[in-house]
Amino acid sequence: MSRGLLAMAPGESSSPAQAVLAGSLTDADVMLRVKSGDESAFQYLVEKYRRPMVNFMYRMAHNAAAAEDLAQEVFLRVYRSREGYEPSAKFTTWLYRIATNLAVNHARDTRNERPDRTVSLDEPDTETGQTMDVPDTSLSAEQAILRRERLEAIRKKVQALPERQRMAVVMHKYQRMDYRQIGEVLKLSESATKSLLFRAYETLREQLKEFV
Repeated sequence: MSRGLLAMAPGESSSPAQAVLAGSLTDADVMLRVKSGDESAFQYLVEKYRRPMVNFMYRMAHNAAAAEDLAQEVFLRVYRSREGYEPSAKFTTWLYRIATNLAVNHARDTRNERPDRTVSLDEPDTETGQTMDVPDTSLSAEQAILRRERLEAIRKKVQALPERQRMAVVMHKYQRMDYRQIGEVLKLSESATKSLLFRAYETLREQLKEFV
C-alpha cells in the first residue's frame, strides 16, 4: 500500500463516510470493508482517527515529528493486518492496542535519547487551536510563569510513571476514554483499570503537591 493513502484530504467524500453518516455502518463494519479490499473505507478511517492518533502519540513521545511518524505507522499496521481482522472487540480498542504497542516500543528504543522537542501539556492543537488547559489571559507575568512551571512538572511526572500507568493516564485524561475502554485496550478488568489509574493519580498527587 502506498503511504499516499494516509494523506486523504479533509472533506473528501466516500461511500463508507456516507453510510456511516446514514447510521448504517459502524467502524468495525468499515474495517470489514477494508478487509474486503475497499480502499475508500481505509481512507475514511485514516481521516477519522488520524488526529486522535497523532495527539495520543504526541502525549506519549513528547516529540512532534515522532508523533506524526508513529501515527502513520499505526495506520500502516492497520492496513497490513486487514486480512486477519475480526470484529471481536470495538474497532477503537483494536486500534489503540496497536498504538499502545508502538508507543511502548518507541519509548524503550529511545529511552536514552534526548527529545528533539518537548511539548507542554497546554500546547494548542495545530488544527483546532484548542489546549488541554486553556490559558487565562488575565494572569500576571508571575502567575503565567508559575502556571507553565506547573504544567512542565506535570508533563515530566506523567512521563516518569510506569509504562502501563502512563498509558492509562494519557488515555483517561487526554483521550477522554472511560475505564472500560482503557481496560479493553490494556487487557485489564474495569476494576483493575480503576486501581491502575488510582495508583497513578496518587503518585502524581504526592509528587506534585507543591503545585496544588
